[in-house]
Amino acid sequence: MKRILPILSFILLTVSQIRAQENRSPLPEGPAVTALSLYPNPASSYITFDLKKGYQKGLTITVFNFLGKKMIETPNVNEKTTLTLTDFNRGVYIYHLTDLSGKVIDTGKFQVSR
Repeated sequence: MKRILPILSFILLTVSQIRAQENRSPLPEGPAVTALSLYPNPASSYITFDLKKGYQKGLTITVFNFLGKKMIETPNVNEKTTLTLTDFNRGVYIYHLTDLSGKVIDTGKFQVSR
């Protein structure tokens, strides 16, 4: 009798997890639409951000290191913006493209290798 309770608990937990996973909505199909592209990646001395056509002016690119420290913030970016990476150490960096209201339009990562 003492063995039945743990076994029943395990079965109920497993069934509830399976049902919870069945109720999840599927991921959208197709490639994700990005607002910009960047190159070269990995970068060594500079990185260039190219905005896709049709995006409004007044956007800001903010780059964070992997620990979350803000490394650089560039307001009012052009269609093609190049950032120098002289103050960046080797590693992975995260960028956010935000609009005037602060809403994140696009985010991604790039690598600096020296």
